[in-house]
Amino acid sequence: MLGASRRSLSAVARLRGAASCRALSPSVSSPDFPNKVSESEHGAPQFQKRSFTLLSVPSSFGFHKFQQSDLRESITTNKRYESSAAAVDSADSSCEKFEYQAEVNRLMDLIVHSLYSNKEVFLRELVSNASDALDKLRYLSVTEPDLLRDGVDLDVRIQADKDNGIVTIIDSGIGMTKQELVDSLGTIAHSGTAKFLKALKESQEAGKDSNLIGQFGVGFYSAFLVADKVIVSTKSPKSDKQYVWEGEANSSSYTIREETDPEKLLPRGTRLTLFLKNEDKGFAHPEKIQKLVKNYSQFVSFPIYTWQEKGHTKEVEVDEDPTEAKKEGDDGPTAEKQKKTKTVIEKYWDWELTNETQPIWLRNPKEVTTQEYNEFYRKTFNEYLDPLASSHFTTEGEVEFRSILFVPSVKKEELIDSKTKNIRLYVKRVFISDDFDGELFPRYLSFVKGVVDSNDLPLNVSREILQESRIVRIMRKRLVRKAFDMILGISLSENREDYERFWENFGKFIKLGCIEDKENHKRLAPLLRFFSNQSENEVISLDEYVENMKPEQKDIYYVAADSVTSAKNAPFLERLTEKECEVLFLVDPMDEVAIQNLKSYKEKNFVDISKEDLDLGDKDEEKEKEIKQEFSKTCDWIKKRLGDKVARVDISHRLSSSPCVLVSGKFGWSANMERLMRAQTMGDPVSLEFMRSRRVFEINPDHPIIKSLNVACEANPDDPEALRAVDVLFETALISSGFIPDNPRELSGKIYEMMGTAFAGKWTSGSAEVEHSQPSPLPGTQNNEASKGEVVEPVQVEQQK
Repeated sequence: MLGASRRSLSAVARLRGAASCRALSPSVSSPDFPNKVSESEHGAPQFQKRSFTLLSVPSSFGFHKFQQSDLRESITTNKRYESSAAAVDSADSSCEKFEYQAEVNRLMDLIVHSLYSNKEVFLRELVSNASDALDKLRYLSVTEPDLLRDGVDLDVRIQADKDNGIVTIIDSGIGMTKQELVDSLGTIAHSGTAKFLKALKESQEAGKDSNLIGQFGVGFYSAFLVADKVIVSTKSPKSDKQYVWEGEANSSSYTIREETDPEKLLPRGTRLTLFLKNEDKGFAHPEKIQKLVKNYSQFVSFPIYTWQEKGHTKEVEVDEDPTEAKKEGDDGPTAEKQKKTKTVIEKYWDWELTNETQPIWLRNPKEVTTQEYNEFYRKTFNEYLDPLASSHFTTEGEVEFRSILFVPSVKKEELIDSKTKNIRLYVKRVFISDDFDGELFPRYLSFVKGVVDSNDLPLNVSREILQESRIVRIMRKRLVRKAFDMILGISLSENREDYERFWENFGKFIKLGCIEDKENHKRLAPLLRFFSNQSENEVISLDEYVENMKPEQKDIYYVAADSVTSAKNAPFLERLTEKECEVLFLVDPMDEVAIQNLKSYKEKNFVDISKEDLDLGDKDEEKEKEIKQEFSKTCDWIKKRLGDKVARVDISHRLSSSPCVLVSGKFGWSANMERLMRAQTMGDPVSLEFMRSRRVFEINPDHPIIKSLNVACEANPDDPEALRAVDVLFETALISSGFIPDNPRELSGKIYEMMGTAFAGKWTSGSAEVEHSQPSPLPGTQNNEASKGEVVEPVQVEQQK
C-alpha cells in the first residue's frame, strides 16, 4: 500500500518496485479481529453476548468461518496479540534487523513530532497506496495472467478495533518481496526528502506556517502520524514467501522476518496494521474510519469495505411469570396456553461497501439523467433542494480534467467574501481538499458548487502548489468559462422565474464580479438585471434595454437612488420621460460601482443622468445661445450668492417642470454615492469634501420662479427677499436631487419664515368681510357687545391661529 511513483519517497520503488511499493497494508493478528473484549474484576476475559458473521470474509485474508463454540478461543487469541508479537519476533531466528537511511530517520522524526496538524490524511494516503497496488496488479496481469491465479477479488478492506486502538488495512494488490521491502521502506535513493527538509527550513526562516501537509509525498510514512508501531505483512505473487516488516516511530531501525503462522498467510497483497498512539485512538472507531473513507476515498476505482457493527430484529421466547401463569390457569383447563415472545435486536459484525466504484463524473453525460445529477448534488453537498442548473463536461488537450458544476437554488447565510467549501478537488478520484480561497474559482463565483477531478495534478497537492501551478491557472480559466455558460443558460431559459430566483439569491455576486474581474466583463454584463422607468415591477437585462432604445439614442441612461420610488420621482428624469427614453434604476448599493466598472455595453456608454454635461441629442445651439445670454447675469448673481457651495450655475436641458436641480460634476460623486460614502465607517472626510465641491446648480429658464428671479436680478439684486429665495431654492434642490443638507434646521426656519410672509392676512381679510356683512342693529336699540368690541389686527389674528 505504499505509493510508488506518486507517493513513495523511494526512487528505487519507482524504478523497479513500483508495483510492490503500492501494496503496503496492515496486518491482522487473528481472524476475529473485530470482536470486542472486556475484563472482569478478576482479570478474566468477559465477552459480549453478540452473534458474529464472517461468512462474507474471504478466507484468503486469513478469516475463516467459525461456530459460536469457537468464539471464546478466537477472541482470546486476539486479546494476546500485542504481547505475543514481540515474543515471536525475538524467538524467530529468521528475523533480521535493518537501519533506516539517515534521511528517512529525519523524516520520521519530523512526522512524529507534530509537523502535521491534519492527521486524518494518513488514511487517504494508505488507501490510495492500496488502490495503486491493485491498479499495478491489474495492469501487469494483462501480460502475466498467472498473477491473478489465486482468484482473489481486487478490493481494499479496513478494520478498526477501538478497544485496543488498532487499525488494519488489507489489499489484494501486487505485494512485495523481501528486497522490495528494504528498498521501499528503509532506503531513499532520491532527493525528495532532502527537498522536503530544505523547504521546511526555509518556511520556518520566513516565518510561514510549518504545516506542509500534502506538499511532499510522505506516502507510507504518514502512518506514523497516528501510530507508534506499524507492521506490514506482504506477499508478492512472484514469490513463494510472505514477509513481515515491523517498525516503530521512535526507532532508528526496523525488522523483516518471514511469516510462519499459517493463519496469517495471504494469497497475495499486503496487510498493514497500525497500533495507534493513545491520543489518536479515536481513529480506531469503525464509524470514524467509514467517515474518512467516504470523505477522502469515496470514488476510488476499487471497492473499499469497512468492518461495521450491524443488527437485525428477532423474536425470542420470554419466561412466563409464575403468578401470571396461575391466574391464566384459573380461566379453565381448556384455555390454550400461548407462549410469550418479545422483539430484540441481535447485533453482529460484517463487511459493508463504503465507496462508490463509479464516480458520476466519469460517466458519459448523455447517459446520466437529471435525477441522478440532482441526487448526487444533494448527497455530496448536503442540500435538500435540487440545483437550478448543472454542467457536466470534460476538458482535453493541454490540461485534462473532468468536472460537474451546479448552481444552487438558494443562498447560504454566509458572507460574500468568506471561504466556502463548495468545490471539491480530486486527483485520480482521490479527494484532496475543499478548502480553497480563489485558487480554482474567483470569490464572486464562490456560490457555484461542484467537483473537479484531474489526472495532471500531483496527489500531494497544497495551496502553495495550486497558487503556483500553471495547470491550475488553465483549469481555473476553463471552469469560470463553463460556470458563465451555465448561468447564461438559466437566463435564456423559457422559464423566466428560474433566473429571477437566481438573481434574487446571487445577483450581488455577479455585480461583485463586474468590480473585480475586468477580463470577464463581456460574460458578466449580459447577466445583470435592473429596474427602469418603463419596467418598475420587473427587472430587465441590458440586452432588452438596448433592443428598446430609440433610434437617435446613443447612450445607456441610468440614475442611482436608494429605492425605485426615489429614482422614479427624481427631477433628472423629466425631459427623458417626455422623450420616452428608458432609464435604468440603480437601487442596490453595488449597482453604481458595477456599472462604472463596465463603462460600456455593446459599444454604448453608460451615462449617469445626474451628472453635468448631459447630452440628450436634441440641442438647438442658436436657442441655447439666446437663453444663456438672457440669463447669464442671473447665473452669475446666483453663483455669487451660493459661493463655494456650487462649482457653477448653468442653464438646464434636463428639466421641464422643476425650477432647478443640483447635479454632480463629471468626475465627482453622485448624490447616491455621496450618501454611501458618508455611511462608511472608515470614510475619508477630505475626499468627501473635495467631491462635494464639484456640484453644479442648474436652473430651468422656462419656470415662473426662475423668470421672477431673473427680473429681481435686473431690478434689485440686493433685495433681501430675492436673496433669501435663492437660498431656499438651493436648499430645496439639494433635497430633491438626493443630497443631504448640511443644516436642516436652518432650511426649515427659512421655509417657515417664507410661509409666514405668504400667509399673512390671507385668511384674516375674509373674516373681516364676514363681519361687515352682518345686519345692523335696529334704530333706538343699543348693542352692548358691539360697543365693547375690539379691533383685532391681522397679525394678531395670525398669531392666534
